[in-house]
Amino acid sequence: MVSGIFGGCWYKIYTHKGKPLIGGNIKIWLDDIRPAPNGYICCKSVNDAKRVIEHANEPISLIDCDHDLGDFAYDGRDRIKLLDWLAETCRFYPVRIHTMNPVGRKNMLRLLERYWK
Repeated sequence: MVSGIFGGCWYKIYTHKGKPLIGGNIKIWLDDIRPAPNGYICCKSVNDAKRVIEHANEPISLIDCDHDLGDFAYDGRDRIKLLDWLAETCRFYPVRIHTMNPVGRKNMLRLLERYWK
């Protein structure tokens, strides 16, 4: 696990069973409001992120998630549903949470603590 400050938000990056954060070329930014940093593929909904993951032709090095979807909730619900799907399909990519929603953050961290360790 790696932690620090990114974009003014505290974060932890969870890796599955201590796998190192090396290799991989695709970084996914899952957020409906904030612009994606350089080098990230921007996904506005959970279903967008699932499509990128399922059709990736390069390794995925990081999924950076917000929690709340706003207008994009119709297309896959809140971001925690992506984490549920990743765990169900045994896709334990490194994940960083950048949500400002304290309850959403707590719920997402609980899921990461349970399945990504």
